[in-house]
Amino acid sequence: MSALIETQDHGPIREIRLARAPVNALNTELCRALIDALNAAVGEGVRGVVLSGGPKVFSAGLDVPHLMSHGDDRNGLLDSWSAFFGATRTLAELRIPVVAALTGHSPAGGCVLALCCDYRIMARSPDPSRPFAIGLNEVQVGLVAPEGIQQLLRRVVGIYRAERLLVAGELVPEARALEIGLVDELVTADLVVPRAIAWLQQLLALPSHPMLQTRAIARADLVAALHADNIQMDRFLEGWYAPDAQRALQALVNRLGK
Repeated sequence: MSALIETQDHGPIREIRLARAPVNALNTELCRALIDALNAAVGEGVRGVVLSGGPKVFSAGLDVPHLMSHGDDRNGLLDSWSAFFGATRTLAELRIPVVAALTGHSPAGGCVLALCCDYRIMARSPDPSRPFAIGLNEVQVGLVAPEGIQQLLRRVVGIYRAERLLVAGELVPEARALEIGLVDELVTADLVVPRAIAWLQQLLALPSHPMLQTRAIARADLVAALHADNIQMDRFLEGWYAPDAQRALQALVNRLGK
């Protein structure tokens, strides 16, 4: 197993923990390690997965400095984005249920991973004045969320609310995220993973074949959303190289470097 991923088995349930310090920024290697870990879980007969991250930050989303380092190397950039979308498709298509254990902030790519899971349990910040947040803030950093990613948000919060959040690039505070259905539970940080395990245990106690077949039917729209036709990678990369996008992305890299 990659050093970027840690695993722990809880009976038939496997916790797969993103472990790329400090904030689980999703670079090519981490995305591919996640794909391998998910496939290994299925291949080894695991019956359910908990996807967790670090304390205070589940995942800060895509590693923008890594992506910007490709410069004009379009093939390198394509490879990195393909690894990320490959991870989302692997989650969406997983034949066993998976719970997102959101131990902190989950912006952008972190939110996308969570939306590909069956259920989302988020930590409550220990400081009420600084709540954890989740959302698709791509517009704020100069990117356009592809149609397929927008569909993921619509299926959990509704069409109009998704439009408002996407167009503003809004990050949603934890309590509001629970209120609108972006997350399913809000608990203290120490209970996020135990609650994820308990939810899966309850699901796995049901007759297996009917549960899994019903789940597959119910998630067909999720799988379809991530089809290449709904991502349109060529158009996405053109948007990446647009001058205003590059200015916004470089400004983000500069802020992260301080």
